[in-house]
Amino acid sequence: MDEVKFFDEGALVAVLTTQPLDRLLDYKAPEGGCLTGAFVEVPLGPRKVLGLVWGPGRGDFDINRVRSVIRVLDAAPMRPEMREFLLRVADYTLTPMPAMLRLATRAPGLGGAPSMRKVYRRGAAEPDRLTPARKRVLAALADYGDLTFTLRELAEMAGVSPSVVKGLVKLGAVLEEDSPRDLPYPRLDPDYGAKVLNDDQAAAAALLRDKVAGGGYGTSLLKGVTGSGKTEVYLEAVAETLRRGRQALVLLPEIALSAEFLTRVQARFGAPAAEWHSGVTMTERRRCWRMVGEGGAQLVVGARSALFLPFRDLGLIVVDEEHDTSYKQEDGVVYHARDMAVLRASICAAQVVLASATPSLESWVNARAGKYEKLELTSRFGAARMPGMAAIDMRGEDLPSNRWISPTLAEAVRARLEKGEQALLFLNRRGYAPVTLCRACGHQIGCDQCDARMVEHRFLKRLVCHQCGDSRPIPETCPSCEARDRLAPVGPGVERLAEEVSELFPEARLAVLSSDLFASARALKEQIVKIAEGGADIIIGTQLVAKGHNFPRLTLVGVIDADLGLQGSDLRAAERSFQLMRQVSGRAGRTENPGVALLQTWQPEHPVIRAILAGDEEAFWQAEAREREAARVPPFGRLAGVILSSPDVQEVFDFGGELARRDAPLRAIGARVYGPAPAPIARIRGRHRARLLVKADKGAPLQGALRKWVAQIEVPRNLRLQIDIDPQSFY
Repeated sequence: MDEVKFFDEGALVAVLTTQPLDRLLDYKAPEGGCLTGAFVEVPLGPRKVLGLVWGPGRGDFDINRVRSVIRVLDAAPMRPEMREFLLRVADYTLTPMPAMLRLATRAPGLGGAPSMRKVYRRGAAEPDRLTPARKRVLAALADYGDLTFTLRELAEMAGVSPSVVKGLVKLGAVLEEDSPRDLPYPRLDPDYGAKVLNDDQAAAAALLRDKVAGGGYGTSLLKGVTGSGKTEVYLEAVAETLRRGRQALVLLPEIALSAEFLTRVQARFGAPAAEWHSGVTMTERRRCWRMVGEGGAQLVVGARSALFLPFRDLGLIVVDEEHDTSYKQEDGVVYHARDMAVLRASICAAQVVLASATPSLESWVNARAGKYEKLELTSRFGAARMPGMAAIDMRGEDLPSNRWISPTLAEAVRARLEKGEQALLFLNRRGYAPVTLCRACGHQIGCDQCDARMVEHRFLKRLVCHQCGDSRPIPETCPSCEARDRLAPVGPGVERLAEEVSELFPEARLAVLSSDLFASARALKEQIVKIAEGGADIIIGTQLVAKGHNFPRLTLVGVIDADLGLQGSDLRAAERSFQLMRQVSGRAGRTENPGVALLQTWQPEHPVIRAILAGDEEAFWQAEAREREAARVPPFGRLAGVILSSPDVQEVFDFGGELARRDAPLRAIGARVYGPAPAPIARIRGRHRARLLVKADKGAPLQGALRKWVAQIEVPRNLRLQIDIDPQSFY
């Protein structure tokens, strides 16, 4: 990427806009000139749009028709390595550059002046009457010198109501001022709250510190059993990054994890980190975006899109739970954050830490091949031990047809309750029941817009489509035959499991953890804290409970349906089942009390179930790698998915068939096309869907061939074509 260049006023500059155009646009540099990478506002027709100065203009048309840049925005220019990153992601994912720029500028009001807020500091006047509440406010201000606080912060710190502070403002004892919201974040102290590490942790942390101190690019796979203290190890790498004056980014797979993790970060570094995810306010998103570019944010904790923030000097990227499927973005710019993290680090000479108890097969293969350095934590921290594992063979259990907790599991739960310990029952199905069936005519209630069954959510008293989000009240009569009181739920979800638990253990305190039951991340955090402090005896949860939570009193994990993820054509089905079962089992026995995990299964002889029970992860990965290598599929081959959708089903298959017939560009690199075939969910939001799958050798130049292939045919107006490089799902 070219170095930064200054353009004098009136010089021609090429501007990349966020609008869906297939080229750069020429403009004249504004009064005062501008730099390469400057964020600008430019006229486009009658509108004003956001743009980025990309380089010198072409000047290949009438210079008198070229319009001027309206203004340069008050934001740090995009650095050359960030522009190179966007170019390379666009090239890899086959994404137009305007879409990449939109992804990199997802902060509101970038062109506006910094918004203001009221802040409070000590005034010169002394109040004529000092009540105890007023004394506490003035004492709090005296303790922190010249620092300013918001009304809420000052009131909470002093333990008073906001009206007390407002009263002191009227007396002149406290000053109320306007201050920009886009202020730098508090400085983090890398030596503030360091913990004593065990030998395994200390060795891994020392290696990561050395890598950060040495500069340059490198990727490490930090593999450790659940409860081994991986977080404390990679926070030592963050500390070393801060000592070197560089910035760090920690990616988390779920927003729900951020509140608990941010508390740990503040305890380690003495101040809060910047946050980037959909749960923060728009004002805080803009502040984070601007401060990252100016160097006013040392550490960002965020979701996958934080990877596209304009860091001034990024020195470390941590991808926590790197195996998690939520790192794959399926809409808009289709990318995998784990892989793009490695790409970004290679461009800006940063270190990457991929942390997981159950790594993805891709990372396991890269570590085995020497591309990544493997650091392993083999034991739990402190007195905690790994839980014992056992299968409950459901073929030998006497279980009524409308029950899902076996007598063996129920007895194990009862034994834990008698000891005052906690039990977790895991079922990876939200809602009450996945299917609602009419006993009179056999009709299954489906979504009007999708080829998917409506899921009953009894807590909400609604049927919900988990594809498009459409919902409706639970009907009293069958929509097909109009029979009354003949609708019946089929199969269990966590809500139905909770109903069964309440009947089996009426005295037990029950908590249900499912993403659809909490209106905010704050509400979820409060529930998790309550559980950790002993506020529930039995926890029922979806995969949300498998990620990072520490419940000290939890000693039993019961997996209701261990076979749930083993079926289907997904090439990663075995891997994901193995990871999920290992992760959720690891919630048990994280303190000195030993834990046990019981897996209810109808297939105890299945290779995945046997591998989980044996605890021989290395043998599982080796067997899985052999199968994938024999089939020449990732990570030993390349795949690209093509998803076609249209309101007209015939148009989808006519276009897909024509595309498949014109496969010469793909055959030229040895690739094969499969399909078109109806997608497993053939209609979503009223659009019919078909898929094609392209399979190629690992070293094949796939992207170039795909460009030539799809460019042969003009895409009809109502048809959408999306290419997914390295697909993770095939729905």
